[in-house]
Order: sequence, then structure tokens, then C-alpha cells
Amino acid sequence: MEIREIHVFTQEIVQASGAAVQPAAIRAAACAVIGNPARGRASDAVLEDCMAESARIGELLVRRSLALLGDRQPVAFGKGVIVGESGDLEQGAAMIHCRIGLAIRAAIRSGYALIPGNGKRGGPGTSIDIVLGGIDEGWHYDAMDTMEIRIPGAPRADEIVLAVAYATGRPNARIEGASEATVRKLVDSLKHETA
Repeated sequence: MEIREIHVFTQEIVQASGAAVQPAAIRAAACAVIGNPARGRASDAVLEDCMAESARIGELLVRRSLALLGDRQPVAFGKGVIVGESGDLEQGAAMIHCRIGLAIRAAIRSGYALIPGNGKRGGPGTSIDIVLGGIDEGWHYDAMDTMEIRIPGAPRADEIVLAVAYATGRPNARIEGASEATVRKLVDSLKHETA
């Protein structure tokens, strides 16, 4: 898969809802606009190639997005894909759900939690919200956030946009939700209720 363009995005939030954010919250993403050689056909034969390419291109995107954080350590990560209109959404799923996570974790030497990822099909200028979640703890509420990505002119019908993102945490995060243990207890009790 050939890369046509690479785009990087940084959001540095210094004020949120009228309150200063100190230190500033940073969201950083790198995206590759990639030619889709399997456009126009939904073939399982190309899925392995999509997985391999996502790992290769993912390493580049990881380096680019982490560089945008400077000396700040990420507490959240995410990934996303937009498949051009001639492509198969399963190609995008293969790119974000199978191997790219290895590159995302290896670069930060961390990442026990599931990396949030989503995909969609669309034409040039389609936006996607990259869902961000805690790196080692999926229940880390202060890490939960989103970052909107949109590339004018991409993806073309025969292209795919692949994105990797990291963040330093939601601006002025201060909520406390239920713990994983509390939710498990609730769900277990619901399973045992009689209708």
C-alpha cells in the first residue's frame, strides 16, 4: 500500500469551560492517506495484507504522533480508519483491530488496556472521532476522550485513511465513575434476575 500523504494534528487545550487547564491537555494524532489496491472488491485474500501494512505504517504514525507530545507522557491512546467508498469496511477493521496495536504499545512500553478503535466508510473530507481510552487501565475515567480528525480531499474512493492518536488526558477531568468491580457485580446480579 502506497502512502500518498501524512497528516499530523495537535490540539493543545489551555482553557476549557472558562477554566485554565494546567498543564495544558494535549491530543496528538498522525494519519496516513493510503492507496487501496483492493478497491472495488470484498476479498478475504487482501485482509492479511491490510494487517501487515497497518503494522508497518502504524510504526511511522506512532513515532509522528508521540513526537507531537514533546516531553509529556500519554495516558490515553486510540486508533481509527476511514475506508474510501470503493473499499470494504472489513479492510479497515483488519487495519485497526489485528496488529497495529503492537506498534502503539511497543513505542510507549505500556498498554494493558484494549485500544479503542473505530472505522467507517466515506468520501473526501469525512470526519471520524478517534475514541481515546486509558493505556493500562480501561476504567481510567480521566483518560476517556475523543479527537475529531478530518482530512480535506481524503479518502478518495480508492484510498484508506489510517490514524493513530495519543493524549495526556481529558482537559480538567474530575469525574469518578463506578469501578470495574462494581460494574461486574451489577451485571452478575442482572444475569441472575428472573424475568
